[in-house]
Amino acid sequence: QVQLVESGGGLVQAGGSLRLSCAASGIIFSINAMGWYRQAPGEQRELVATIISGTSINYADSVKGRFTISRDNAKNTVYLQMNSLKPEDTAVYYCNINAQSTRGRTVAWGQGTQVTVSS
Repeated sequence: QVQLVESGGGLVQAGGSLRLSCAASGIIFSINAMGWYRQAPGEQRELVATIISGTSINYADSVKGRFTISRDNAKNTVYLQMNSLKPEDTAVYYCNINAQSTRGRTVAWGQGTQVTVSS
């Protein structure tokens, strides 16, 4: 079973930075995609950034130029460096993985980490 553990959320002032980490554990043969989504109160969960097949990177338009996603393949860990944070970035951030494991194709979500940006 694939599990994700997130860390790095918190409270920061507008213009500040935070770095989120997400470590995947379990028997993972390969990772198809790994990334971050977020959900603000009363809103749907939305894509923030993903790395597909280890090379292709996609960002939401709202975070381009401010957020950077990266992955440590040896540690099965994905990071999200968030700079120039804005109050509208406030949300619960969820890590997501699409991988091949002992159960075949597996999709898993982390428990979520709160990011709050004050104005």
